[in-house]
Amino acid sequence: MLSVAKHEMEGTVFTAALEEIKRVKSEQGEILTQPFLDACKQILPVIDKFGAAMSLVKSDIGGNISRLETKYNSNTARFNYLYSLVQVEVETKTAKASSSCTNGLLWLTRAMDFLLALFRNLIDHTDWSMSQVCTDSYNKTLKKWHGWLASSSFTVAMKLAPDRKKFMEVIQGCGTGDVTAEMQKFCADFSPILEDNHKFLARFGLDDMKAS
Repeated sequence: MLSVAKHEMEGTVFTAALEEIKRVKSEQGEILTQPFLDACKQILPVIDKFGAAMSLVKSDIGGNISRLETKYNSNTARFNYLYSLVQVEVETKTAKASSSCTNGLLWLTRAMDFLLALFRNLIDHTDWSMSQVCTDSYNKTLKKWHGWLASSSFTVAMKLAPDRKKFMEVIQGCGTGDVTAEMQKFCADFSPILEDNHKFLARFGLDDMKAS
């Protein structure tokens, strides 16, 4: 008799992202474009579980991944390293354009900062409601870069945040293993990569661009 098909995946909703993070840096310690984008992509299924509250964040992350991936695919050898996408724009003085890969990398990094703050709040503040978790994470990360319009949209979206207990049950039920431990590991492993991005962008004065 055929064994019953497994509905649960091996590991948790964070396992695939954790596997990708191991491949993000070359032996020389440089960030590789595709593995970095893949690690960001692997976190999208977690965002899905927030429903409408995170639809803005999800479309923002997805759009910036696509923008960087399109450029990378135009010349994979030339753009094998993530920062080469920025360097070429710095040289051609196009880095500050709203449609630039530099802008895409900056906002992708900021969105991931927000998610890491959110996951850390879930771990550290077990008594907080989901809307407290989201609002505090937003205030710590994205808020200072958003103009009034983006900030207002975000505040409205946060009101749609799911019940915290239900959310944790949903992500726990998506696989086997300790979801909190893997969430913590994701934050610990991905945080230094995001810090590298900020440091690199800051070297060219490109880490403080704001949204309208």
